[in-house]
Amino acid sequence: MDTTKMIGIILLVLGGLGLAYGGFSYTKDSTKAKIGPIELKVQEKEQVNIPLWGSIAALAVGGILLVSGRRK
Repeated sequence: MDTTKMIGIILLVLGGLGLAYGGFSYTKDSTKAKIGPIELKVQEKEQVNIPLWGSIAALAVGGILLVSGRRK
C-alpha cells in the first residue's frame, strides 16, 4: 500500500473519531507536598477538546490524499 493512501486512511479515521467523541481525557498524577516520609499525591483529570474544524480538516485532507493516491 502506498504511503499517501496510508496517511489518508489514518487522517480519515482520526477525523471521524474527533467528530464522534469531540475530545479525550486523561488522569495526571502529581506530588503536591513531601514532608519527610509523608507524601501528598494528587490525581488531576485533564480534558483535551478537539476542535470541530480540526476534525473536518482531517477528513477533507484524508479524502484528498486517498483520491489522489488512486489517480497515480
